[in-house]
Amino acid sequence: MRTFRVMFALLTGAVVLAGCARAGAEPSTFPQRVPPAAPSSAEQPVAATTVPSTTVPATTTTTATATAPPSRTTAKPVTPVGLAAGTPCRATVSACVQLSTKKAWLVDGGKVSYGPVPITSGRPGWRTPPGMFAVTFKNINHKSSLFNNAPMPYSVFFNGGIAFHQGSLSQQSHGCIHLSKAAAQAFFAALSRGEPVQVVA
Repeated sequence: MRTFRVMFALLTGAVVLAGCARAGAEPSTFPQRVPPAAPSSAEQPVAATTVPSTTVPATTTTTATATAPPSRTTAKPVTPVGLAAGTPCRATVSACVQLSTKKAWLVDGGKVSYGPVPITSGRPGWRTPPGMFAVTFKNINHKSSLFNNAPMPYSVFFNGGIAFHQGSLSQQSHGCIHLSKAAAQAFFAALSRGEPVQVVA
């Protein structure tokens, strides 16, 4: 009897095991008891991995709106104001003439660079007009087209036919500013086209 019970228990265990094996291979007839399907490879959970962070160097610019380095600036020269010291003319001129005292100066950066030197100016009927002018042209061996090709060495024209040039310091001119030879050479060397000339009464 005991042997029969052991045989029955073994047979029952084999049937149960066989049924369990088939249950994994065939669909269950009880849908509410269907074991959850194994996730596909696309649905397999991905193990979290730690990605090492990368540090961007502080000097790396990552935007297109990078600030350019400041451009080098050049200080502008200071424009002199008032009168050039020792003259009756503006500090911004390059040459100054005072008719009443018969003197002339060269000015650079608001300061006298040469002079005063003696001059003669226009005679009655040919007076040298006061005002602000600019050098128009120079001619080292100019000849007067109005006065019989009279020599006008080291001519620096600043008002129509009126020029600084070498001439008599004892006789008045036809409007030009007469200078000694040395002074005429200095004015010719120092003045360029466009530079301002002031003549005061």
